[in-house]
Amino acid sequence: MSIVEAEEIVPVGSIHPDDVHLPGIYVDRIIKATAEKGIEARMTRASESTSTESVPAKEKSPALVRRERIAKRASKELHNGMYVNLGVGMPTLAPSFLNPDVKVWIQSENGLLGLGPYPTEDEVDADLINAGKETVTMVPGGATFDSAESFAMIRGGHVDVSILGALQVSANGDLANYMIPGKVVKGMGGAMDLVSNPEQTKIVCLTDHVDKYGKSKVVQQCSLPLTGARVVSTIITDLCVFQVDRKNGGLTLTELAEGVTVEDIKANTDASFTVAKDIKSME
Repeated sequence: MSIVEAEEIVPVGSIHPDDVHLPGIYVDRIIKATAEKGIEARMTRASESTSTESVPAKEKSPALVRRERIAKRASKELHNGMYVNLGVGMPTLAPSFLNPDVKVWIQSENGLLGLGPYPTEDEVDADLINAGKETVTMVPGGATFDSAESFAMIRGGHVDVSILGALQVSANGDLANYMIPGKVVKGMGGAMDLVSNPEQTKIVCLTDHVDKYGKSKVVQQCSLPLTGARVVSTIITDLCVFQVDRKNGGLTLTELAEGVTVEDIKANTDASFTVAKDIKSME
């Protein structure tokens, strides 16, 4: 039995056939909603008319500085016309650092393609949320669809780049990012699907180089349950960038953050790695 809770019930014929998402043949009962639809993560941006001249700039915390450094470098993985999936947290910051001339299509596994910026207060719509349950907007040309269609896009390799966070990532590209044994687990979300086709979808991992205890998150072998094996192609941390040889295993250090040396990376990395001859500055 299919029961639909509707915010608004209109006379038969009011909905144009082209706008029907679920034909009446599937619906057995209709119930009028009596409570306002809730919003779990109300995210907004200031409107253009809002003046910020009188608002003092807050000094950024060290954690935010690290996050923005990682996200800024991650934005360089995104190129004009790409279809991109961004994991919850740090990955969602990457588009903020894109050159205005670079336009990408952001896909969310809950069924959105063409995500725009956070809404202004007047634009908030409880029906428009991303996979992290944050309020969002859609850009012209965007589309909505069900989760089955969304994961068909993902598993089919139609997403060009997927950017995810990590608890651990190994020297051969294994990713562990959804649970720590003994801790409360919300679930892996769409992560296992997002890394299921690394030959077609480039997997970029964003993470602090060490955890809050100073322990390396870039390891020789993951000790946590894996999200996917040999799936990560690029690792971006607050200290450096590694390129991963998924086929043969092994890391190559290709970029260093400002003020960071190769010796610093060696001291803070559990995994072994080689150093590129033309190592660059991480910008």
